[in-house]
Order: sequence, then structure tokens, then C-alpha cells
Amino acid sequence: MRATLPAALILSSALALTACAAGEKTTPLPADEPPPAAGMTDGATEDDAVEVTRAELKDAEGASRGTVTIEDVDDGRLAVVVEASGLTPGFHAVHLHTIGKCEPNSVDPKDATKKGDFLSSGGHLGEGDHPDHAADLPPLLALKDGTASLRVVTDRVDSDTLLDDDGSAFVVHEKPDNFANIPERYASGGADAETKKAGDAGPRVVCGAFLPE
Repeated sequence: MRATLPAALILSSALALTACAAGEKTTPLPADEPPPAAGMTDGATEDDAVEVTRAELKDAEGASRGTVTIEDVDDGRLAVVVEASGLTPGFHAVHLHTIGKCEPNSVDPKDATKKGDFLSSGGHLGEGDHPDHAADLPPLLALKDGTASLRVVTDRVDSDTLLDDDGSAFVVHEKPDNFANIPERYASGGADAETKKAGDAGPRVVCGAFLPE
């Protein structure tokens, strides 16, 4: 006896063939679609972003080390986009600073006894202690070849603050940021004042100034 296909299966196959003949198509999910960029959230896509300001990153010798761009995403969120090179491999602290100046061997505007590269950019934007300043950002990871990329979305700071009368600056530090996370087993009193100020990030090695038009 010959085996026969169930009538329901024959009917469903016929309907599928008819749909294909009529031009209906299914769209498979892309297998190689890249994941969202770091810091991205639903609705905050690169295609939606509008450039607000851009700065060239330079080291203390004046050599170009890349760019940093601020983009308006939507709903009060800004994207900080960094493309850098010539860095020491590893993690680097990055922050937004209060003044749009990137002067090598300059004086700290709040403490004339302190002098160093890019100190003229002032402290971190925002009140309180690090890492709760408005402009404290995740670390930048430099690869073995010294290049680094970062795109992070923040709602802690707005374009009016970044581009106020004296502008602001994006600073890359020499060392990683500990985000003032000092467990009590290391220090019973917690993080000290210097750590709460900048996360023990060390000297400023690269800077880019955002200036109002």
C-alpha cells in the first residue's frame, strides 16, 4: 500500500506556494547585525543624532590625538563620541571639565600653586563628589596600537552647560578612574578628598576644548 500525505499538510503546502507566487515574502532576521554601541538605549540611534559640537584632541606637545564629538540624541540626552590614537594601551579616565581651555603647563584656576598640562580646563562639571559630577564618564579603553573608541549616551549634562560663556573641555587622563570606590577594608574612612575629586586618575594627557560660537 502506498503512503499518502495527510490532507491538512497538502492544503498548507499549497497555500504557502500560492503566497510565494503572489509575491509575498518573509524577511529573515539579520544574523550579522552589530549590537548597540556602548551607552546606547532604545530610541537613541546614531542615525537620529545631530552634532552639537566637536573638538580636536591634542596632547601636551600639540600633536593631534583624534576627535571628540557631542551629539544631541533626543529627550535631553547627549552622546559623547570619541575617536583617539597615540594613547598608552589600557584604561584611561575621561571627564568633561568646566572651562574650554587646553593649555599645556598651565595653572589651576582654583589653586595658583598647582601647574601642569591642561590644568587650565578646571575641575569636573557638576556639583558634589566624583563620580556623581554631571560630566563623569565611563573609562576609555586604548587598544594595543594606542587607538580607542567610545560612544556613550548621558542625560547628566546639556548643551547649554557645555557651551556656556567659557565653554568646556574633554580630558583624557593618564590612569584609570577608580570612581572613588575604595572599600573599607582598604581605608576605614573610605575614599579621601583627592579620590573624591577625580578618582585618582592622574595627570591630564589629552584635551579637546568645546567653545561657544
